[in-house]
Amino acid sequence: MDWILTAVGLGLLLLAGDALVRGAVNLALRVGIPALIVSLTIVAFGTSAPELLISVQAILDGVPSIAVGNVVGSNTANILLVLGIPALLAVMHTSEHDTRSNYVQMLAASVLFIGLCMFGTLNWISGLILLAGLAAMLLHAMKAIHSHRNADEGEDTEAVEGADPNMSWVKIAFFLVVGLVGLPIGANLLIDGATNIARSFQISEAVIGLTLVAVGTSLPELATTVMAALRRQSDVALGNVIGSNLFNLLGIMGVASLIGDIPIDPEFLRFDLWVMLGTSLLLVPFVFFKKDIGRKTGIGLSFIYAVYVVMLLN
Repeated sequence: MDWILTAVGLGLLLLAGDALVRGAVNLALRVGIPALIVSLTIVAFGTSAPELLISVQAILDGVPSIAVGNVVGSNTANILLVLGIPALLAVMHTSEHDTRSNYVQMLAASVLFIGLCMFGTLNWISGLILLAGLAAMLLHAMKAIHSHRNADEGEDTEAVEGADPNMSWVKIAFFLVVGLVGLPIGANLLIDGATNIARSFQISEAVIGLTLVAVGTSLPELATTVMAALRRQSDVALGNVIGSNLFNLLGIMGVASLIGDIPIDPEFLRFDLWVMLGTSLLLVPFVFFKKDIGRKTGIGLSFIYAVYVVMLLN
């Protein structure tokens, strides 16, 4: 029954998260919010809504290790799996795109997060610091896009994920209701199921967060990146991973830290946080030295993730 609850909760999270993005994007565009702002804020926040709800619910339920494990595990899975699996299907020509600025921001956010974790507990002060970093990152992104913006507003609107110029007000309202109702229900079911599974197998909540919950909430990013790789949109693939990791660290953990204090399991500081940082550094050749992510790299990244999971479970 716990496995069923977990599966149902995950399914609800994915469906509700997609519905919330579609509803929020089209509502914002209908009321005149620029497509640029929608892309940088509503889409980014909406696609990370499952991770956010999971982390908040975990803190409210008294299992903060799942919250931290979800973010750390998702960031690790995003690089090793979300880039590794698509590379098995098609070469990602990341050498054609410049992602250095966003990548450096991701590394800086990782170092900042690890530094805050070293204090032993993430509290409201930590949350404000992380959210300040998110605000600075969004401001920088908006300025950069404005300075390089050549397309008109109509083209921008078409490029926004989930945008539908013909969507009716009724449909927008429907998507918003499904998203706002489904997300908390799905988060509650997933946390309850995952926590019970961990206890029945005598597995720590931290490990469940790092594996089952983390991979589950990374599925939307994986689906997006697979499609981007098949369509030869490698900038979308790599940008999706970097952006997701940035928001996980700064946005999700920032908000979660304001909800309640988050004690850091010593095992995170001994191993998992450094694995997250190490996997982030694996992207250096592709970001700075214009290397493409090919099949051999995909096999290597996927193999490293498999070894990591085996080490966690033993």
